[in-house]
Amino acid sequence: MKLKKKNRYWIAVSLFILVIMISACSAEIEPETKPATGVSEDPSSVPPSSEQESPEEKKREETKSFEMLTSEGNQSVEGRLHYAEGFSLYVFEKFTFDADTGRLSLTSNPDYYVDIKPLPADYDLDQLKAAAKEDLSEAGKVTDYSGELVEHPLGFAELYLQSSGVEGISDYMVWTSEQGDAFEFRLHNPKSEEASNFAGPVLVSLSTVQKNR
Repeated sequence: MKLKKKNRYWIAVSLFILVIMISACSAEIEPETKPATGVSEDPSSVPPSSEQESPEEKKREETKSFEMLTSEGNQSVEGRLHYAEGFSLYVFEKFTFDADTGRLSLTSNPDYYVDIKPLPADYDLDQLKAAAKEDLSEAGKVTDYSGELVEHPLGFAELYLQSSGVEGISDYMVWTSEQGDAFEFRLHNPKSEEASNFAGPVLVSLSTVQKNR
């Protein structure tokens, strides 16, 4: 009888010690916690914000109004965007643009025109100037207006040569857009009553030429 009581006593003591050991071990193990913010721990899994994404290039408006001096005074004239190989520009009413050749002309008289051509980044200005002088000299005396153009839609021309003869005025220009892209303009402006309808609007159109991005 005494032996049974003694065994019960040691069994109880052993169970008590075992419970204490289990409690101590569980206290040493820290439970894994999740971030309070709910943000993933892996930075690569975070989707990029709108500020991180590269913004799309702003497209040009399909139509745009321009202030222009006409025979009736200053007026707001609407131009429509046209695209060609390598560039775009705004074209006004009474003008026709051939996207294949890059020629902008007066609809009522195609002899009034300007040929537009993008120039490569490594163009040789001296070479272009020599060739243009040779071509223009056939039409008459060549005058150099290169540099700042006062009260002119183009503002500045790296090269601006003009010849005047019995058939009219011919211009050759090398002009750089605000984006830093160079273009070659060849204008032909015959002498007739339609000259005033051509010169003003066509120069404003040329000031809107931009390289396609």
